[in-house]
Amino acid sequence: MLIKDRKVAIVGGGPGGLTLAKLLQLKGAAIKIYERDADRHARQQGATLDLHDESGLKALRHAGLIEAFKKHYRPGADKLIVTDKDLNTRYTDHDGRPEGEFGQEHFRPEIDRGPLRDILINSLADGTIEWDSQYASAQRVNSGWQINFKNGKTANADIIIAADGANSALRHLVSDIKPVYSNVTVIEGNIYNAAVNVPVLNERVNGGKIFALGAEKTIVLSAKGDGALSFYTGTREAEDWLTTSGIDFKDKNSVFAWFKTRFADWSTQWHELFATDDMYVVPRPMYHYPIDQHWETQPDITLLGDAAHRMPPYAGEGVNMAMLDALELAEALTDPAYVSVQQAIAAYEKQMLARAAEVTALTLEQTESMHSPGALEHVLNLWNGGE
Repeated sequence: MLIKDRKVAIVGGGPGGLTLAKLLQLKGAAIKIYERDADRHARQQGATLDLHDESGLKALRHAGLIEAFKKHYRPGADKLIVTDKDLNTRYTDHDGRPEGEFGQEHFRPEIDRGPLRDILINSLADGTIEWDSQYASAQRVNSGWQINFKNGKTANADIIIAADGANSALRHLVSDIKPVYSNVTVIEGNIYNAAVNVPVLNERVNGGKIFALGAEKTIVLSAKGDGALSFYTGTREAEDWLTTSGIDFKDKNSVFAWFKTRFADWSTQWHELFATDDMYVVPRPMYHYPIDQHWETQPDITLLGDAAHRMPPYAGEGVNMAMLDALELAEALTDPAYVSVQQAIAAYEKQMLARAAEVTALTLEQTESMHSPGALEHVLNLWNGGE
């Protein structure tokens, strides 16, 4: 095996990096994950994720974790309601839709990011993850790498996998291609104890999701297994909007004042999103990498997940792409057909970049369509079986 007796450092402990670690450990490889969080409980773990049979679920099957997933996913959380900007239901699959089954092509079971992360962490050998290890820099030393962390510690590795997300600090070691702004910015919110704090909207969501579209804007609501409700507003804004808008994103009332103006042509029922202080909001400008991006393969470092191919969330592919990256990279690094690590990485990158190009194109098309004048009709046509 190419990576036998070589130290593999995975920088970033998200689903992609964790999946790769598990798959390589099954092959007997020596793996370390370096994660910036102080420990596994350090921060809120995002929203609900839908895993696809041909990617995320496929990776879990290869990792031997599909049964663990079945114990922790949320049946019914994939059910959807589409509304207009006045919260009128225009489509729902809550009534009469049969429950999907594992193995069906279009079954996309939902799981919260936290439980998925726990499944992956619990499957790893003790000591695999070095917590409180935020990447600072790296340099080649002799025939390997020295990685420096902001806590003052260092580590040595023969191979580095950059799995550190959309704002990757390691990407520049592989590629100098810059991300492109999509013209859409998302305000992500998370409301705790939703049944009490946002009872009307929480009841409408009914344990699943709402996609609301109108006037070239979107709001997506998603119920979470811990009783919280996440939301994402999507609006067309200038690239420098975060710094020029005057909004204090740490102040809920400042964000609410913007929301009432920007969504003034939407029903005031949406104002309930800001009715409690038991919440947080985070602004996220949506970037993507060029569809035709490519780079010269290096012998001992590569990219995985959002570090390689960040994109907006409007096709639901992010975590699935990262986990499929992990599977394809693990297979390449352990394939005896390749005579060098660089050859294995080159084969992985060729396949990954071609796949990412297709998914990025689809995602950008969806992002544009969902924030266009005919967005509602477009989405309704999709869910009703149109083209």
